[in-house]
Amino acid sequence: MPVPVPQQRSEPAAETSNGADLTLLVIEDDPAGTITVPELSAAAGARVRIRAARNLTEAGRLLTDDVDCILLDLALPSDAETRAGGEDEADELATLKHVLRIAPRHAVLALTAEDDAELAAEAVRVGAQDYLFRGELDGRLLSRAIRYAVERKRADVAHHQLTESRLRAQENARLERGLLPTPLLEGSDLRFAARYRPGRSRALLGGDFYDTVRTPDGTVHAMIGDVCGHGPDEAALGVELRIAWRALTLAGLCGDQLLSTLQQVLEHERESEEIFATLCTVDIAPDGRRAGLCLAGHPAPLIARHGRAAQLLPYEDGGPALGLLPRARWPRRQVELGGSWSLMMYTDGLIEGRVGNGTQRLGQDGMVAMINRQLGEGLTGEDLLEAAVAQVRELNGGELTDDVAVLLLDRDQDTPRRRARIPRPRPGHVSAAGAQRPPL
Repeated sequence: MPVPVPQQRSEPAAETSNGADLTLLVIEDDPAGTITVPELSAAAGARVRIRAARNLTEAGRLLTDDVDCILLDLALPSDAETRAGGEDEADELATLKHVLRIAPRHAVLALTAEDDAELAAEAVRVGAQDYLFRGELDGRLLSRAIRYAVERKRADVAHHQLTESRLRAQENARLERGLLPTPLLEGSDLRFAARYRPGRSRALLGGDFYDTVRTPDGTVHAMIGDVCGHGPDEAALGVELRIAWRALTLAGLCGDQLLSTLQQVLEHERESEEIFATLCTVDIAPDGRRAGLCLAGHPAPLIARHGRAAQLLPYEDGGPALGLLPRARWPRRQVELGGSWSLMMYTDGLIEGRVGNGTQRLGQDGMVAMINRQLGEGLTGEDLLEAAVAQVRELNGGELTDDVAVLLLDRDQDTPRRRARIPRPRPGHVSAAGAQRPPL
């Protein structure tokens, strides 16, 4: 790979050569003996400004941003500049390699004798855009070769940038997939489904985060949260909070003690004191009939019990978002779930979309009404989450700008317990813990 030099501009000269005028830097012992300015200027009506350098030292001084193409005589002997660049003096292309190293963003034409066709082809393989034979050179041919080399260099740069962008996107995708949670519910009779859609374009991970684990005593812990903002820094902080929550939960912390510790993590990891995060945690008893609920500035979960309409869980005594108050407290509220139920936890991206062309938002009441309509249509489990997110986008009149995360836990007391490993949910995809659909 050529090594860029600080004096080079950030954009290639080839990208600026859309007009008729071009600047050619000729590097050979006797530039005037090969190319004459009147001959080149008259060729095909094109105007090409020529700069001449007899060695690499002069070429370095003349190689400025407005140079579009370099014509290098391969017979030019190597000098101190070549040796300083670490090139092998015995290498016939040492001078060319040095030019490519100091001018990685310029088009380069190799000039050689007719009997050096093999060397000319090797010059193109090393990095030159084209080659010319000295005996066949005339103004028209050179003018055409310069324009071809400039356009080819521009295409090469664009292809290289596209390849780098694709590789970077693939690497980011693998990294972000690895940061998505793998729910740990093996041994539980609860079923799980999730839907995740980041608000950032082409991202797989946003500031929303969620997780679900089962501790050795049989309690199932679930949480969902939202870091304010939508950029990669917020996404990284969300991952840190999720991993910290899992570690603290498996260590036995719960309720106010857990949230207080998470707030300390946020305060140490955030870039600004203005960054905060909302959170909702639920710990479901081993018998599945009751749960503890903690809210830190987060929307209350939605519950649907068998034969009854879905409704929000109580949220009057929730605490503030993490990171707002240094000595805040988060009370844990006991909730009766019943025998068969479904619990939906979500981030505010699901309820803050617009309804129609006005400024009205869907809101929690609108979401509850929407979910009940979909329940009346017979939608359950994965289909319900998919339809809910799709309808919110439709009501918004287009793609949502905020991150959206929704997870669903449900229990059917009439279904035998299944002990199955839950697969990792893919971004924008709903996953379920078992083959049977939840009752919601």
